[in-house]
Amino acid sequence: MQSMTGFGRMELAEEGRRMTVEIKSVNNRFLDLNVRGPRSLSLLEECVRDEVKTFLSRGRVEVFIGYENTREDAKEVRVDAALAAAYMEGFRILQEATGLTDTVSLSQLARMGDVLLVSERAEDMDALEGLLRRTVRGALEALTLFRAQEGEKLREDICGRLAALRAGMETIAQAMPQLLADYQARLTARVAELLGDSGAVDPTRIATEVAIMADRVAIDEELTRLDSHLRQMEATMALEEPVGRKLDFIVQELNREVNTICSKSADVRVTAVGLDMKNEIEKIREQVQNIE
Repeated sequence: MQSMTGFGRMELAEEGRRMTVEIKSVNNRFLDLNVRGPRSLSLLEECVRDEVKTFLSRGRVEVFIGYENTREDAKEVRVDAALAAAYMEGFRILQEATGLTDTVSLSQLARMGDVLLVSERAEDMDALEGLLRRTVRGALEALTLFRAQEGEKLREDICGRLAALRAGMETIAQAMPQLLADYQARLTARVAELLGDSGAVDPTRIATEVAIMADRVAIDEELTRLDSHLRQMEATMALEEPVGRKLDFIVQELNREVNTICSKSADVRVTAVGLDMKNEIEKIREQVQNIE
């Protein structure tokens, strides 16, 4: 189980080429990928996306690429001979117009704008792509390790909260028989108070009312489904695949069952436990939003 939050970095240098890749990711419903790098690598952006998709399925992911070419053949100098000739023609016209006889040296001509042009030599794109892919993979492996470590922290936290939910379930299940006994006692006392000396309390009618009350507040089905959802939650977290969406759905089901328990509750003690459980479920939901 992996978190969607993480960072990975890799730097590789081969044959005078140095590539640096940094990858950051945060939570997002889908895979939202943004690649930033020098213009010279823009044609290779698709291969970066391919590599990322083999590692990640969800999250907002930002890839930062740095590249430096220190090879001896990295740059080339081009001479604009036509422009140099035009400069010389201009100097000749100035000489005729002013009568000055100063001569222009080769070094002076070379310093004139755009006579000598330094540019990047065309790259070996196959070599560049290979280096880029290896660097991206290294950064993704570091990112995956980071996300796995964060995912383990999330799993531990969620497991602790699932244990709290089970404890709440047990408290409610154990309280129900006593709640019905208390209700029967209160009902008997109230009926006796109303009848006074006019007659005896009918135990059959009391039993009927208690049975009706028991049926109205029965939460056995909800507790059974709640237990099933908790088991599904634990089993899903053990899967070796992205589980964030599955967990999010299960959390919704957990919340639905606890809401039903609270709505059926006829006792403030059960309601209080149910509200505590809802609070734990909300915290689980917040954690699940960070899981891939």
